[in-house]
Amino acid sequence: MTAGPPRASRDFSDPVPPASPVAPSTHFLERLQADSDAAQATAHHPGSEFTGASSDLHARLEAHIESVRAELVDLMLDLAEHPETAFQEHRSARAIVDVLARHGVEAQLGVHGLETAIRAEINPCASATSGNARATHAIGAKPPVVAVLSEYDALPEIGHGCGHNVIAVMGLGGFLGLKMLADEDPEAVPGRVVFLGTPAEEGHTGKEHMAQEGAFDEIDVAVMAHGYGHDLADQLWLGRRTLTVDFHGHTAHASAQPFMGRNALDAASLMYQGLGLLRQQMPPTDRIHAVITSGGDRASVIPDLARVEMYVRSPAPETLRDLSSRVDDVARGAALMTGCGVTIRWDEHPPSLSVRSNEALTGRWVEAQRGRGRDPLPRGVVSETLAASTDFGNVSHRLPGMHPLIKISDSAVALHTREFADAATSDLARAAAADGAYGLAATLLDVLHDDELAAAVAEEFDRTGGAIDVPSYFD
Repeated sequence: MTAGPPRASRDFSDPVPPASPVAPSTHFLERLQADSDAAQATAHHPGSEFTGASSDLHARLEAHIESVRAELVDLMLDLAEHPETAFQEHRSARAIVDVLARHGVEAQLGVHGLETAIRAEINPCASATSGNARATHAIGAKPPVVAVLSEYDALPEIGHGCGHNVIAVMGLGGFLGLKMLADEDPEAVPGRVVFLGTPAEEGHTGKEHMAQEGAFDEIDVAVMAHGYGHDLADQLWLGRRTLTVDFHGHTAHASAQPFMGRNALDAASLMYQGLGLLRQQMPPTDRIHAVITSGGDRASVIPDLARVEMYVRSPAPETLRDLSSRVDDVARGAALMTGCGVTIRWDEHPPSLSVRSNEALTGRWVEAQRGRGRDPLPRGVVSETLAASTDFGNVSHRLPGMHPLIKISDSAVALHTREFADAATSDLARAAAADGAYGLAATLLDVLHDDELAAAVAEEFDRTGGAIDVPSYFD
């Protein structure tokens, strides 16, 4: 037998070239898009059964917002050019306050416990309905106190990849439109209107911090809108909790005396595997995602500390509480199996609940948007597997609210991407600045003028669960 050529020797000091990762398949997203496109062909939101404010008031409100359209777009582009992350939005907040000042509004900066939070009011001396009076508005109580919200924090590295620069000017523009209408005719805005600039939505829960400092105590209705790849009256937003788990073991020489160790990394690995096995028994709308952020420094030493950090998400407060309990058991079980101690820390930042949209409010948003040439789709047309979280959910479980979505990008562009940051300065986004501002202001104007609508908003909120005490809900 003839010997083959000699095998080349390998120099083990040379690094092995990295293998390229397998590109994810796009087939599932394509299927979702096809299903959504088919559903849109026949979908139609029923709109609103309520009258709202008069057509004359709506026309005057719309004209006022059109008069500041260029100013809104300029601010939207300025915020995009100077993105600031959670709790650091000093320039952004100041820019919003400066616009308010130019229109004769004295805003407070650094309120409700946050340096970059903003509050301003129209008719601040009007009596508040304060909570319980929501249910009595239709039988003679004063008009409700209503609020429009803005966000303006950005993502690290990506900038405004969630379009908060657009959210900021939609809320601001809606408030300015109502302010100009009230200046023109005080009886046109019969009640208090509050503007709240709400920092730190991305990765944090700025609205919950503000709520615990009294930001929403006298408010009866709160509204905001979010940029997206579709015009939607409503969409699923998941509740979210954060969890940090530290496993504590005993260090030992991994070769000489491994039996004297208790391996914290083993516990973290078992927890990670346990979460994977748990997924089979989870409802399809629940989400858990985790990383092991520490697990030792040298392979020859059994690690005595390992850390798992994770998000837990679910579409309802009660299902989020159920899932949290199961995840808690997985962590404790992993510690028990490995003989490790465990420290479990939930919610370094306050949890965010799912959004409970008020259909009586969203119906009025739909009617306003149709007047602007848009036709928001009802919930369920766009797949609810594409779900994220927002701290507006906490607001919506304290008082009636709405959180519709407005098209600023192609439907294939995902949130939290550089492509969406580009979309947040596009022609679609510039149109949404005025369209969204009008939709928010028109909805609040309708609530202030239509007693039957205001009563229906309050009744629906009570019927769908009423107020939740968010700080103690998971205790």
